[in-house]
Amino acid sequence: MSEFQDFLKRQYAHVAVGEFKPGKFCEAQSLYEQAVATYTHGFKGAYLLRDPGSDKGISVIFWESVEDMADNESETYQAILKKMAPLFAHTPDVFVYEVVSELKPPGSQLESLEKVF
Repeated sequence: MSEFQDFLKRQYAHVAVGEFKPGKFCEAQSLYEQAVATYTHGFKGAYLLRDPGSDKGISVIFWESVEDMADNESETYQAILKKMAPLFAHTPDVFVYEVVSELKPPGSQLESLEKVF
């Protein structure tokens, strides 16, 4: 694929919004980090957000493609999710979004590359 086509290729975000049982966020965070550590190809990064003072959170995981998301659901990953399931207050809402815009602060690496081309 040409550099220009690579530039136009969209990424995807797997977003989960949920709430853990009282006092279980830190345990869930540890399991989340273990699960993310199993990802290989197509994985672009992850964020775990927490509503301060609560056990509510949002997970955002970036992927090169929807297929890469599915391909990374290994047995190890599934076993970690099984450990995490009882920590939820209720089943989280899960969405898949297409990333349509990415903004970087001035002076970032992306801006430097744009000056080169």
